[in-house]
Amino acid sequence: MEQIAQWVRAARAATGTRPTVVVLHGPAGSGRTALALRATHHLKDLFRGACLVDLRGASDRPLPTRDALLHLLNRLGAPREQLLFREGSSAEQQVRRLAELYHRHLTGLPVTVILDDAADTDEAEQIRTLLPERSDSLVLVTATGPLTLPDSLPARVHHLPVEALDGAGTEELLREVAGRQGAAPEAPYDGRSEDRVRELCGGLPLALRIAGSALGTRTVRQLADGLAAQPDAAPVERALWLRYGEQGEAGRRLLRRLALAGRASLGAAAAAALLATEEREARRLLAELADAGLIDRVRASRYRLHDAVRAFARARLLDEEDAAERTAAQERLIRNYADLAGAVVRMVDGKMSTRAGQFGAHGFSSLDSALRWLDDEASFITSALRYAEGVDQRTLQRLLGALADHCLLRGDLYRLGEIGELSQSVGRGSLEHSVQWRTGIAARQLGELDKARTTLSSVVGLYRDEHDDAGTALALCSLGITLHHQGHLSEAAEKLTEAVALQSSAGQAEDRAWSLHALAAVRRDRAELAEARSLLATALALHREGESLHGEAWTHFQLGQVYLRMGTVPEAESELSRALELYRRTGDGRGEAWALTQLARARLVDGDPLLAVDGLWEALARHRENEDARGEAWTLYYLGQALEERGDLDQAVRELERARTMFSLMRDGYGLACARHHSGRVSRDLQAARTGGLRNSGFARQLLVECRNDFRRIGVAHGEGWTCLELALIDAGNSRAERALALCDEAVALFASYGDERGGDWARFLRCTLLPYASPGGTEVGTAVAQEELAALERAEHPARDGRLAECARALAVVLERGVRLEDGWQAWQLGLVPNRHAREVMGVPLDGPGSGAGSGAGA
Repeated sequence: MEQIAQWVRAARAATGTRPTVVVLHGPAGSGRTALALRATHHLKDLFRGACLVDLRGASDRPLPTRDALLHLLNRLGAPREQLLFREGSSAEQQVRRLAELYHRHLTGLPVTVILDDAADTDEAEQIRTLLPERSDSLVLVTATGPLTLPDSLPARVHHLPVEALDGAGTEELLREVAGRQGAAPEAPYDGRSEDRVRELCGGLPLALRIAGSALGTRTVRQLADGLAAQPDAAPVERALWLRYGEQGEAGRRLLRRLALAGRASLGAAAAAALLATEEREARRLLAELADAGLIDRVRASRYRLHDAVRAFARARLLDEEDAAERTAAQERLIRNYADLAGAVVRMVDGKMSTRAGQFGAHGFSSLDSALRWLDDEASFITSALRYAEGVDQRTLQRLLGALADHCLLRGDLYRLGEIGELSQSVGRGSLEHSVQWRTGIAARQLGELDKARTTLSSVVGLYRDEHDDAGTALALCSLGITLHHQGHLSEAAEKLTEAVALQSSAGQAEDRAWSLHALAAVRRDRAELAEARSLLATALALHREGESLHGEAWTHFQLGQVYLRMGTVPEAESELSRALELYRRTGDGRGEAWALTQLARARLVDGDPLLAVDGLWEALARHRENEDARGEAWTLYYLGQALEERGDLDQAVRELERARTMFSLMRDGYGLACARHHSGRVSRDLQAARTGGLRNSGFARQLLVECRNDFRRIGVAHGEGWTCLELALIDAGNSRAERALALCDEAVALFASYGDERGGDWARFLRCTLLPYASPGGTEVGTAVAQEELAALERAEHPARDGRLAECARALAVVLERGVRLEDGWQAWQLGLVPNRHAREVMGVPLDGPGSGAGSGAGA
């Protein structure tokens, strides 16, 4: 340990940036991996991360360099889109691209990398590829013997043999093991027998621990005699034969079958599945195997095999059990994993059709403990599946589906990519479609909307071809959400409505709930607030009936946004706070970040920009941690508005520009239109604050023209109507009153198309400010018409009216009464008689029935 520390300190003191490589070599069971882990912990303050990758050099299936790079990139925090989509190019091209990403990511970043179980055959090139050569990292390589590494390797290379224990070390270890077994120290001391034990175990800690576990029932001399009964075996195998032969038939059978679990840890339920016995009996046998040193206890009731023990157990399995017995045991194990993983995800997502009939808590005391179990075991279970043969497809599909859902919940897109590859290698249609569907969802979460749309469209077609209505509906729902995010509201509503129709059966009630709340989000953004509320009420009831905490969370989240569009902030905050609580309970970090964004937005709607800015910065950091590009873009969008309200127009423009760029890269036409709208507004206001007027607003006008075209193309009348009014302000301030008046008339028609009385009020009011300057009959006629229309507007009161409009109307009435002079120009801007940013936030649509038309907004 101290030698490794000295090498690291010497490297830090030297000139030049190069990693330090230490090859720890010794036979299996010598403790080389344990030494590497202890050194990593001892030196953790000198490095900014650590990762172990098992190269499986001693096995018949060594880890490919590509998979090693993917594992390291995932554990060391590389961008997740690189880990989800596994290219179809050649292995060499993939290794080259991933290696470039790996070295770029770790440039100047000192980390500890453990390359475990390397072999001295064609490993030099693999190790060279995995060296973070542009950083002061520590690379600990474990191997059975010294590795032949070229002198040209860009690193400081050292070799450190992991020696067998000497006599004193052997005595100490045996006494420790005997103490755990409750054996009393021998008297007199039998040094000769202890030396024999050390010799027969090769001085290897693993062999000594396994053999020493027998000291509770025999003397050291008897132990030495027992080990000597296997004269031709290797030291670890000799100890294993001794203890294996001393177990009962059930214990030996369990040890053999534990090899089927691979590197996964397991408990009594899985062990019972392997033996087709009761959990109580399995728990007893596990405890006996642990006492015999044959399995390692990793937590209170979970166990795992050492690699050497696993190899021994697998050999015994192949020798002592026929193929039918092995397959049946593995099938029971996979079914057990499927039940456990399905139970965990079911506790989050409820009674989805993908887990129909698979209920039960399976011994989990709480949702938190269930999620912790799946967090710990998902990678090992996935690895074990690579070697599963002859397993029933439906069982395999249930397990991989649950694992994929867990990956989406936790944002583990590396594992989802691995599951995707696994499903392709199995080559079974429905299983591959199921994982491909979830991959499309993950692409949407990353902001890869075009890729998500292409993937999900393909999955819809595949399910249709197989006449699988349930699968078709789930894929249609995900496709509809993606289309919504892209701004294709009509097409999104069509897909989601079709999904709901296909999910009419009672067995698909929970599936239907997800489609309903997704459809409600589209209705909300089309300004159909009453219909959105109705759909969400139905969805919430179904989610509760289906026991889906996750579904409830997203429904409360959507309800909160509906209430913000209605302008009822207390109700919005109540719904969003409930969503935040449920996201935290289900471990959905992505959902938490979205809830924080909308809670901060609620502060903005309520007129508190200072708190809104603080909340949005916090949410922004969370979205970046989750690598949720879309969440980041919408948060920047709201942040720009909050900064505007705070009076910081320069920074507001910068944040809105960042949002605009991100929406453009994601091909999110909806978000791009919204960001262009507010960028144009704030850019115009910033220029006006500098010059004292609305002239020289050409750049802002261009943004608004593009924004209007976007809203028109995607059918968002609410956004187009308000953009017309912003354009009208610029034209009026540049002495183009006739064009401004025409824009106001267009806005009146747009607001009327979906029943927005609030927007219509402001369009008619601005028309009144313009009539004296644009009337064909001249100023006097225009003024008279304006006074008449203004009076009619004031008389037509309604609940959705913006309170500020009444004040502006009274002020304009005084201006018109005093008379207007053309030479003074349009005065409404200077007098503040124009709508502010807050005016457009609330949709003034009827709330007692479904609306029609289109609006604008944002949702996850």
